[in-house]
Amino acid sequence: VVSTQSTEAVVSTQSTGTNVSRGEIAKTADLKKAFNTDDMAKVCLIILEKGEFQLSEKERQTAFNSKYTEIAANISTMCINPATQRPYPVSLVEQAMKDAHISVKPNKSAKQQALEVIKVLKETIQIDRVKMKIKISMTMGDAKKCKDQIKALFTSIISEDNDGQFELLGLSEPGHYKQLSELVGKHSRGKGTCEVIGVEETAESAVFNS
Repeated sequence: VVSTQSTEAVVSTQSTGTNVSRGEIAKTADLKKAFNTDDMAKVCLIILEKGEFQLSEKERQTAFNSKYTEIAANISTMCINPATQRPYPVSLVEQAMKDAHISVKPNKSAKQQALEVIKVLKETIQIDRVKMKIKISMTMGDAKKCKDQIKALFTSIISEDNDGQFELLGLSEPGHYKQLSELVGKHSRGKGTCEVIGVEETAESAVFNS
């Protein structure tokens, strides 16, 4: 609790302004209406005790709105509408998040929360992760042990070479990359490679890159 004496250490003047930059001082009637008193010492105490809380609430709301938009922007970048093969605008993602009653967790990164929110949004809108373009390379001898397992983790195969060296290029869900990498590493004893070389081309990128 702030005491009357302690206000002297933090308050340079006990005048209350309606517009500080113009030097306009609040009228007695305005003080009574706003604070139920025109006692300047009491007004200062009220501002010191409650003004900081109101300011922090405003700052908290600003931070909340900023992170909410950042999460939506991450989702817009990471996902597409499978019906149109285009990313959702950030504004539409934000609306979908509101409709799904998504709340922001201040201590988690926007990317982490975006991955969690995507799972929730799948229940209400058509939304898919943009698929990774992954290249697999290993000897044919090693590939024989795991080729079928590897191919099963791709949604589509772009090219496949079985001439001496097994090389496969295709599109896979981002969540499958770790499993693919582990399969290649295990069966090639660390000699094969599993690398992300890009992402699938969406309808929007095809338009802008043409």
